[in-house]
Amino acid sequence: MEMTLYNPQKGRLETLDVEINKNNTTWFNNDRTPRNIRMITDYQGGIIIAEFDYTYPIWIYGVTRADIGYSAPKAKRLRRQFE
Repeated sequence: MEMTLYNPQKGRLETLDVEINKNNTTWFNNDRTPRNIRMITDYQGGIIIAEFDYTYPIWIYGVTRADIGYSAPKAKRLRRQFE
């Protein structure tokens, strides 16, 4: 799936072909209000974090879903570090 996301390491938007499947993605449906985490996806040694709003997903290098314990609150804190 082609996805436009923000790469904070490069400071710009990028369009990437990301495969999203049950083996590399964790979905969160508990609270669908804006700014809450919708999904986290492992991608090329990093993590893509998407929220329930119209902001671009963010791709952070060097962190995986396992590193943050597949946790939405930890993903939210990690995302906030790169805003």
